[in-house]
Amino acid sequence: MLYVLVALAGVVGAVCRYLIGMLIPSHGFPLATLMLNLTGCFLLAIVMRYLARLPRVSSNMVTVIGTGFVGSYTTFSTFSLESIQLIEHQMYITALLYIGASLIGGLLFTWLGFVCSERLLARKEARTNAR
Repeated sequence: MLYVLVALAGVVGAVCRYLIGMLIPSHGFPLATLMLNLTGCFLLAIVMRYLARLPRVSSNMVTVIGTGFVGSYTTFSTFSLESIQLIEHQMYITALLYIGASLIGGLLFTWLGFVCSERLLARKEARTNAR
């Protein structure tokens, strides 16, 4: 059953990726892929740092959301392909900006997800202790 749920979440993630990709124009810079991957880094950090610590959320649900949804929502292969295409078109500065923004931005967005998760957990614990 877990495989089916991961597959269904993967379908939802892929459709979201496709729709967002259609809404964000590229104009020579792969902005849609960058935005998808950065928000995916943030979401995966929230899933792994926040949701995984909630007693009501099972490890299977963390797998479904993290592997299924976020795994198909983000796309390393498209990032790699678009980077090579920019280099092939001799758009070296654009390629460097894209690769740098993807790598540094991915780490930054993951860190932001961890920080937000820790704050949410601290707020939840404070509310629990106040009762």
